[in-house]
Amino acid sequence: MNLSLSSSSSPPSNPAVSTSSSSSSSSSSSSSATTSWISVIIRGRFDSSASMKTSANSASGSPAGDSPGPVVKKNNFHGLLFKYGPKPIQVAFKTGDYKQQVIFIGGLSDGFMATEYLEPLAIALDKEEWSLVQILLSSSYNGYGTSSLQQDAKELDQLVSYLINKEDSEGVVLLGHSTGCQDIVHYIGTNAACSRAVRGAIFQAPVSGREYRATLPETAAMIDLASTMISEGRGSYLMPREASPSSPITANRYYSICSYMGDDDMFSSDLSDEQLRMKLGHMANTPCQVIFSMRDEYVPEYVDKKALVDRVCKAMGGAEKIEIEHANHSLSNRVDEAVEVMVDFVRREGPKGWDDPWH
Repeated sequence: MNLSLSSSSSPPSNPAVSTSSSSSSSSSSSSSATTSWISVIIRGRFDSSASMKTSANSASGSPAGDSPGPVVKKNNFHGLLFKYGPKPIQVAFKTGDYKQQVIFIGGLSDGFMATEYLEPLAIALDKEEWSLVQILLSSSYNGYGTSSLQQDAKELDQLVSYLINKEDSEGVVLLGHSTGCQDIVHYIGTNAACSRAVRGAIFQAPVSGREYRATLPETAAMIDLASTMISEGRGSYLMPREASPSSPITANRYYSICSYMGDDDMFSSDLSDEQLRMKLGHMANTPCQVIFSMRDEYVPEYVDKKALVDRVCKAMGGAEKIEIEHANHSLSNRVDEAVEVMVDFVRREGPKGWDDPWH
């Protein structure tokens, strides 16, 4: 489906430039089109029709087409809307028709066009011959309270599989915003077959939902209630409205986000170095960039942000650290800096060709 995606506003997610790097980066270029080893595992590959390819080329603003680029005007994307899975919510929107993709994964309550930097990022990626893919998950918008990191990882793998088998993808870079960062960590940790397609990961605003929620007066009592419900076998039941006034939330999901060492608890400042390594250490095998907003409104004032981002990058095995001064959670006040560092990382850590699983 070739169409324009537009919106009058992009609400910020509700979560749970000085540059330094402790890991080496190398220049790379996309590999020539070859048969992916994953195509042997995942059957059902087919080529898109010529008409679909033609329309997508035009939408991307590539040299082959005369149509506008990926962003026609403010809050108006031009690209391809497609289904990547069987559920009604499982749709994604792609700008550009290239074999290298950056997949944007939003935070709690996010959906399409979640952050202001997506528009200039789509334009910048198009110039580099990369597509930007925005994904809707079962947890998107108000669905996060009845979903889980496990479900997000499963659906993200379905999207990557689709890009490999139906779009001839040569590899992807994952871009997580807020809780989208937790999704990346969990997905890479699953070692799913299609996760081998991930050539790099960008963590934008990797913050602790637990530490933020701990500043709210009702949280302690709600954690106790969630724990009781889970022990009684009612973990999939909904919590009272005061636990999450904006969206329904199950006891399992609430406990995952708000409890110490819950599944979602990955970036808290009170976790020990060993606990951070246990949560994040497997990311050492993937080139990573951590973009931390030094005025993130969802990080409590008592948290030493510089120390936290240092410890997170170290736990990941030496991720590239980007500190953006005065930036807010969604980087809406530092859009240019955000796009610059993201595109620079994509240039250096993009697809280098498929790995041979037998070597």
